[in-house]
Amino acid sequence: MRSLLSAAVLLAAGVTCLSTLSAQSLSRPATKSIPSSPSESSTRELPVRQVVLYKNGVGYFEHTGSVSGNQRVTIDFTSSQLNDVLQSLTVLDEGGGRIAGVNYNSTTPLAEQLKSLSLGMGDDPSSTELFQALRGQRVEVAGAPGGSITGRLMSIETRTEKAATGDATVDKSYLTLVSSGNAVRVIELTPTLSVRPTDPNLQGQLDRYLELLSTTHATGLRHLTLDALGQGLRQLHVSYISEVPVWKSTYRIVFPQTADGNAILQGWAVVDNTIGADWDNVQLSLVAGAPQSFIQPLSQPLYLRRPEIPISTTAMTTPQTHEAAEMKLPSPVSAGPLDENASRKMMQMTMGAASQSVTVNSSANAILSGSGNGYGPGMGGNIGGGIMRRNGGGGGGGIYRPSDALLQGDVTANAFDDFFQYTLAQPVTIHKNESAMVPILQEKLPSERVTLWSQSEPTPLRAIWLENTSKLTFDSGSFSVFESGAFAGEGLLDPIHPGEKRLLSYAADQAVRVRETNDENKREIREVHIYPNKGNPGLIQKRYAVEGRSTFTISNSADDARTVVLELPRRPDRTLTPESKPAETAANLYRFKVAVPAHQSANQQVGDEGNEYENWQIVADADQVGALQSLTEEVPALLDKLKPIYMAQHQIQEMQAQIDQYAQQINTLTGDEARARENLTALKGNDASKRFVDELNHAEDQLQTVRKQNADLVEKRKAAIESLRQTLLTLQLNWTSTNPNTVN
Repeated sequence: MRSLLSAAVLLAAGVTCLSTLSAQSLSRPATKSIPSSPSESSTRELPVRQVVLYKNGVGYFEHTGSVSGNQRVTIDFTSSQLNDVLQSLTVLDEGGGRIAGVNYNSTTPLAEQLKSLSLGMGDDPSSTELFQALRGQRVEVAGAPGGSITGRLMSIETRTEKAATGDATVDKSYLTLVSSGNAVRVIELTPTLSVRPTDPNLQGQLDRYLELLSTTHATGLRHLTLDALGQGLRQLHVSYISEVPVWKSTYRIVFPQTADGNAILQGWAVVDNTIGADWDNVQLSLVAGAPQSFIQPLSQPLYLRRPEIPISTTAMTTPQTHEAAEMKLPSPVSAGPLDENASRKMMQMTMGAASQSVTVNSSANAILSGSGNGYGPGMGGNIGGGIMRRNGGGGGGGIYRPSDALLQGDVTANAFDDFFQYTLAQPVTIHKNESAMVPILQEKLPSERVTLWSQSEPTPLRAIWLENTSKLTFDSGSFSVFESGAFAGEGLLDPIHPGEKRLLSYAADQAVRVRETNDENKREIREVHIYPNKGNPGLIQKRYAVEGRSTFTISNSADDARTVVLELPRRPDRTLTPESKPAETAANLYRFKVAVPAHQSANQQVGDEGNEYENWQIVADADQVGALQSLTEEVPALLDKLKPIYMAQHQIQEMQAQIDQYAQQINTLTGDEARARENLTALKGNDASKRFVDELNHAEDQLQTVRKQNADLVEKRKAAIESLRQTLLTLQLNWTSTNPNTVN
């Protein structure tokens, strides 16, 4: 776990370590001389000695080796690794030396490199663009009619001409040259023609251009070089993280010929080495966990687009200075000894000066807990690695590490309980671009072969009820089962922590059938409550006691007995009846264990009970008469309280029906009145018009009467609704089945 903690902190703190190295390599104290750089002859490679692979696709790598005096150390990476390395690199020199610089071969984007050339061509030019780039340059043209010509290239143009035969046309290119004496020659550009710049500088530009194009196809390695400065023979440790393929777990579950209630669980890990370097005798650890990790393109030079500001032609303002802000006064500090927390805070405040040198050291006072050297996994209790000592000012001795914010005892294995690791006792060797299967565990564990049936998966499955009595956590992966010396099936395994018991299914059981019968379902009302509420008046809450019982009939047609596990859903509002006793309870499931003899059947009865709730609201102008009457039939004691309510609703609904009839009558009378007016207009001055005058007067009288009755009824209905609403604001009752004749 110590290895795991170090690697996990590196993921979060690698940038800080790297920025410290970068700062010291870019700026030097003005008052201190820097030793000369190590010579090329002292350069050596640092081999990989420890590898920790994580399930999130990253790996922790530690290179260890000895250096003597001032020596240059190189580590090779692929281009895809370099960003991770720059983000997490940590270096430790055990002999009091220091790292003077960290360098690597960078790659500027091709488009930016081409800007340094005067040719003005992109990364995919045509022949026409090439000749356009040579315009104005002195060139020598060989293969032209009449011999070689030397002059300045003025232009290139394309002409469409008629082919020698037929009506087809062809495109031809022509170069225009101005030779000595200002003679202008137009030469057709043919495959036999060659054009050569005579200016050596221009030839060099073309060579450089072609060289840059060729580098885009080279993937090669990146060479990271560290200048280790010091005296004598010392141990140097370099650690970092890198993207790697995810390691995979696979298991074998083997049952003995004679059943003894146990099975052998054998675990293997599939590991791939794709980083471009051999792992020779490395200490390999496999961590099942996913610490947060990401990639930033730190190795790619970044160019920002700067705005182009036009030159102003207006009057310019004069330069001016601005007053600095007032500095905050430090808190008063007593003259007594500086406590540990204050020292650490001062150290963090003073860290990061512009000019500083970094000394890598394994001083004993830098280790907070445990023993060892304090760098990376397996190297001691100092979490985070990369102890860096600053020469010069700074409180607390100038020691800074990512773990300085942690005190002894703050970090334990429980703080990282989502992570667990397998560390191989013996070193392993996996060459680059090779894969290997390495054993990670072999345990003899209590296990039981059962048949699993679930309501969500009605096909019975052969399964193993496995109990993890070891101190190891089994990572997720695939598994294969072997019974009586033969393959029996395979499946998938989720992480199993110590002390957990897990069902692992691996094959269909065609000899077992399960039939479910619903025996009894009860639903009885237990409580009714109506609460006065201004924002939600007339809210009814009902509670029902429900009880259900089912019988599961299990048939076994096999020649041997079966232990069948029934998986039934666990509902949060239900509890099992006293006679229903599961063998195991999960977060969302009950598991019942039933023994079924060969060629026989067995029954398992399961009952549950609980509460169901219904909530609905009495609305003054709604038609809820039927629902309220049903409630009084369920609970007769509520009749006296609720009958006035639903009778008032009934009257309101009758008023609404009468209003609808008035509206229909008004529409009919309005139509009759309109027709009478039309007839009267048509017979104006005729003796027959008198009859239509009488009809019009009668229709107007009826219409006025109905409108008056309708308006009165609308107002009466509004008053009835408001009266019922006020009643609901004060309506409150409580009824329970324990006192069925009492309503409070």
